[in-house]
Amino acid sequence: MVLIRELIAQGAQMVLVLLLAPLLLGFTRKVKARLLRRRGPPVVQPYRDLLRLIRKEAVLAENASWLFRSGPYLIFSATWVAAALVPTFATGLYFSWTADLIAITALLGSTRFFLALVGMDVGTSFGGIGSSREMMFASLAEPAMIMIAFTLALLAGSTQLSVIAEFMVTSGSLRVSLGLALIALLIVALAENARIPVDNPATHLELTMVHEAMILEYSGRHLAVLEFAAALKLLLYVSLIGCIFVPWGMAAAGSGPAAYAVASALYIGKLAVGGFLLALFETSIAKMRVFRVPDFLGIALMLGLLSMLLLFVSRSF
Repeated sequence: MVLIRELIAQGAQMVLVLLLAPLLLGFTRKVKARLLRRRGPPVVQPYRDLLRLIRKEAVLAENASWLFRSGPYLIFSATWVAAALVPTFATGLYFSWTADLIAITALLGSTRFFLALVGMDVGTSFGGIGSSREMMFASLAEPAMIMIAFTLALLAGSTQLSVIAEFMVTSGSLRVSLGLALIALLIVALAENARIPVDNPATHLELTMVHEAMILEYSGRHLAVLEFAAALKLLLYVSLIGCIFVPWGMAAAGSGPAAYAVASALYIGKLAVGGFLLALFETSIAKMRVFRVPDFLGIALMLGLLSMLLLFVSRSF
């Protein structure tokens, strides 16, 4: 009976991230439009877009390989697994031992790898430009994530997110190293989700787009799967920031349905706050040039390295 209850809780988390990912995207777009004094689309518009794309026929290029056809499903599966592993409303769930920060970084790296491959598969110039830019950004974003993982591992003694969240609730305190790691993670999250100032998700200008260039040849159900994966990735990073740096309100494993319901409501509130802050930031800053992005990500890498060194030196003395 206990095993069944734990499996139900783990399954509920997997379904929850699927249901909330388009909602977070729609909420962010709505808030951004209101901040710009526009009416904006409805909050549920991403759901409608996904259903509309699923109904359409997928048009494929003549020279598209099997990778171009299966790539969207591989990218979606890896992103969904990574998003479902991050503790949302509870810690210590049945598969919490797999919720390792390095493993999640590896899953995100695999999605980036397949996305770059499918961008170059058809042989268009836009796909090649987007894939090369994506790999250029990844060469700095992934080491920054590893530095952040090492910092948290030195602090909590583990890279498992449930252990880190429990440590932050019980023994966490204000530290300079944690502040530096938070800033580094925010920079990486903006770059990984192709948000301003790194990229503009609402543009199709070929000289600036990165993520859109790689999926420009997709249509129909394939495009719907990729758009869903992008929404899941945004929710993953907001959940990751909330799990590590704002873990309060999360229920412990086996707390019961009432505690899980309260924790789920608090988790939705965290997503709302994260979406509002993201929209506020994007309306307050302009997009930078593409060749300035490595400098921007270099800041994240240096902050991650500095936070790890500060924590290591403080523990040595």
